[in-house]
Amino acid sequence: MFVALWVASSVFNLPSSICLAQSFRANAPQQVAVGQQFRLTYTVSTQDVSGFRVGQIPEDAFDVLMGPSTSTQSSFTIVNGKTSQSSTITYTYILSALKEGSFTIPPATIKAEGNQLSSNAVKITVSGSVPSGGGGGGGRHSQQPQTETRSAGTPISGSDLFIKVSASKKRVVEQEPVLLTYKVYTLVSLTQLEGKMPDLKGFHTQEIPLPQEKSFKVEQFNGRNYKTVTWSQYVMFPQMTGKLQVPPITFNGIVVQQNRNIDPFEAFFNGGSSYVEVKKQIQAPGVEIEVDPLPARPDGFSGGVGRFTMKAEIDKEELKANDPFTIKVTVSGTGNLKLIKQPVVKFPKDFDTYDARLTDKTRLTTSGVEGTMTYEFLAVPRHQGQYDIPAIEFVYYDTQEKAYRTLTSQPFHLSVAKGEGGESHIQDFTEQEDIQLLASDIRHIHLGGSRLQTSAGSFFASATYWIALALLVLVFVSLFVIFRKRAIENADVVRHASKRAGKVARKRLKKAAGLMAANKPGEFYDEALRALWGYVGDKLNIPVEQLSRENITDRLKARGIDDATIAPFIEAIDECEFERYAPGDPKGNMNKVYEQAMKGITSLNEKL
Repeated sequence: MFVALWVASSVFNLPSSICLAQSFRANAPQQVAVGQQFRLTYTVSTQDVSGFRVGQIPEDAFDVLMGPSTSTQSSFTIVNGKTSQSSTITYTYILSALKEGSFTIPPATIKAEGNQLSSNAVKITVSGSVPSGGGGGGGRHSQQPQTETRSAGTPISGSDLFIKVSASKKRVVEQEPVLLTYKVYTLVSLTQLEGKMPDLKGFHTQEIPLPQEKSFKVEQFNGRNYKTVTWSQYVMFPQMTGKLQVPPITFNGIVVQQNRNIDPFEAFFNGGSSYVEVKKQIQAPGVEIEVDPLPARPDGFSGGVGRFTMKAEIDKEELKANDPFTIKVTVSGTGNLKLIKQPVVKFPKDFDTYDARLTDKTRLTTSGVEGTMTYEFLAVPRHQGQYDIPAIEFVYYDTQEKAYRTLTSQPFHLSVAKGEGGESHIQDFTEQEDIQLLASDIRHIHLGGSRLQTSAGSFFASATYWIALALLVLVFVSLFVIFRKRAIENADVVRHASKRAGKVARKRLKKAAGLMAANKPGEFYDEALRALWGYVGDKLNIPVEQLSRENITDRLKARGIDDATIAPFIEAIDECEFERYAPGDPKGNMNKVYEQAMKGITSLNEKL
């Protein structure tokens, strides 16, 4: 609001004579062009006003871009001891012409000092159109309408404020990422908006971080200029096939409106406010996604769906026995990178191998998870020789080519030389050390008495000798049985993975607890989900690409596990995925998820 005061003297008495004249007039250009923006003003010559009502503006002829905005002007003058005062209030609208023709805006009404006044009607002729790219003052190159602060009590229609929901794809295959976008369109003064994303059944969902401070832009929709902003975005990885539903969401918004009946001077000097907040519910529509099953999976399928590349490299090709070396495999691209299985490296049988070290350098984008997953495989050759490590393969489903692709690295050749110590090799006779002859091949006969020892005093063939020998044989047989049993168990990969499932899950939950203590929600939820999915996958021998709630439930029931035991584990997965995006205290949410995950794994482990 603009207030101008002119005072001719710094000290004067209240006016001995005040000149007041009441008038109420409307003003607008008589002729405009299609697409041209112009002002429609209503001016009343007093400040004691209330109940301003504009005449019905033809909606099919003019678009109200802004208004009404209010400006106030007052002036005092003292001439020869006589005081006069003039005050005006102006209500301004910014309109845009939509079509050609002659249109009339009916008179507006207002109550001034107790009297009901009416303005003149306004007749506007719209013809022609604004030249594009022109530099004239009436062009449409300025497309920056302000959101309208309407009068208190003005209804807010569905065309004034709404949310559009769009999915990047309506038909995908399993694990193919879908971008879900919620976009706000508004013509009113929206100051607050809240909406809770429900738990999406059948999807693994991650929210894309967007700025907290929303920046609105102007966008034309159905012939009107709206203020728009992308409110939230989610990347969804479908875990099931068929028609999956994203349900409608109800958002709670707050719109500011202006109470025109409050005196602006009173509101300014007395701490009052001429604005009121109006609660408005906006429902964002639901979306249906059609998910097709993947074609018949080839052998060695990694579970990857997207667009990937692979690179494999070895740190050294010539080394000595008992020296470690590393093969690094890097999978890069965009898709469900966090859900793929690690590549398989086939080392020679007599190599000692260790669990791969994973380096996760990924980020969530509108196209899915993008970045690199690096696997470092450490191995140690125990004997010298020449060894070949076959090419490494990575099989994934290419969403652009709609077919499976196999990425293959180069094979590796290792030249292992003789190591130092602890190694047993068959040496050629030519490599044996020559026998050194004595300086003389004739030795002197030893003279003097000889000391003889009876067999009774000898350790060989004594009772102690036979007992020690029996103990050694017993220890050897025991170690042979133990190591043979362990080798058989290690050869059974499925049983070995099932046996280690609980230990691996506890290790991951321990890591998740550390992330919770460090207040890293994103990494915590990822690790908790790995613990839950990894445990049941290893325990039931279910490949990653086949992991789903329904598959897990069926496998557990087939093993005779009751619903009371299955339910806490499934609830733990649901709770973890839900709390990842739930509003509120992140610390409290992480504690809740951690306890639920512990409970789910513990209850299931007792039965299995």
